[in-house]
Amino acid sequence: MSALEIEEVLRTHALVAEIAVVGKKDPQWGERVCAAVVLKEGAATTRDELRKWGKEMLAPYKVPSMVIFVNDLPRNPMGKVVKATVRNLFQE
Repeated sequence: MSALEIEEVLRTHALVAEIAVVGKKDPQWGERVCAAVVLKEGAATTRDELRKWGKEMLAPYKVPSMVIFVNDLPRNPMGKVVKATVRNLFQE
């Protein structure tokens, strides 16, 4: 799985401003695809709607099984998304 490939596709959704895709260890599947999503201002959607759209654009195993909506993505001082911090969002 390439997180960047999945991010590129999901970023084309009309309501998505930013997205970070990470893998979360899973005893059954080895790893689950997880996405932290920042919606465009004033936009609203659900996890299920985003996943349904994703199934039309991606192979089924690439569609995030876990989706959370956040106000912003964690970034380092250089402005790069900190994937380790994003991954921690899915541990809670």
